[in-house]
Amino acid sequence: MVVGAGRMGSGIAQVAAQAGIDVLLHDRERRFVDRGLDAIRRFLQGGVERGKYTAAETASAIARIEGTTELERARECDFVIEAVTEDLAVKEGVFRALDACLPPDAVLATNTSSFPITSLAAFTSRPESVAGMHFMNPVPLMKLVEVIRGLLTSGETAARTVALARRLGKTPVEVRDSPGFVVNRLLMPLINEAAFCVYEGVASPEDVDQVMRLGANHPLGPLALADLIGLDVVLSIIDVLHAEFGDPKYRACPLLRQMVRAGRLGKKSGHGFYDYSQA
Repeated sequence: MVVGAGRMGSGIAQVAAQAGIDVLLHDRERRFVDRGLDAIRRFLQGGVERGKYTAAETASAIARIEGTTELERARECDFVIEAVTEDLAVKEGVFRALDACLPPDAVLATNTSSFPITSLAAFTSRPESVAGMHFMNPVPLMKLVEVIRGLLTSGETAARTVALARRLGKTPVEVRDSPGFVVNRLLMPLINEAAFCVYEGVASPEDVDQVMRLGANHPLGPLALADLIGLDVVLSIIDVLHAEFGDPKYRACPLLRQMVRAGRLGKKSGHGFYDYSQA
């Protein structure tokens, strides 16, 4: 089961189905489930049009995914990946509910991008069965999965998580439990400093991104990447890093916070550091 049918959750469900695994895609409302299923169909159909997949492969993958709003159906599963919004209270509710209905030998993995795995595992009675499984966005295209052991995660749980990542065609990298893990501990300060460059009038968003594309050979500038991730998600991760480490180097740029308050969240809202309203 994948809990959360947003961009990340639907992507995880898609790659699992393409790997031959039957998947329950869950969200709290049917409209969210249907939106996730539609996103999967559109992505796969685009692959057919580009000659990447056959129509038969696409139909087979879609047939392996069943949408549901019933979290209790986790009773049928031996592996659950939580991919809900990056909000600790929301995750706590999901973890406690899953703990009450998962089979004893099931693995509960989280796609959290910043919260310590040990903290999330503490919401359950089975911390040895909880692990981090941090996918990159967009899931179908990005190869990396960070696999994170909490303080009490068992070796068997970690091994099963690594094995699933490999079955999904990903490259698992095991890292220790620390806020932001490795990817976001490095990436978020870069995005935050890029936002400070704009905030302080050092350069425009376009020029900041061009400097990093041409000067550091980044395929996408940090501010365009922030818009793709979602500025609300970026801000949430930076705030977690700041709270967990207590280090002022993780202080969020005021411009970033202001943009989130204004509803300029990036590509998903039509406007962030760039304007996507005509896209």
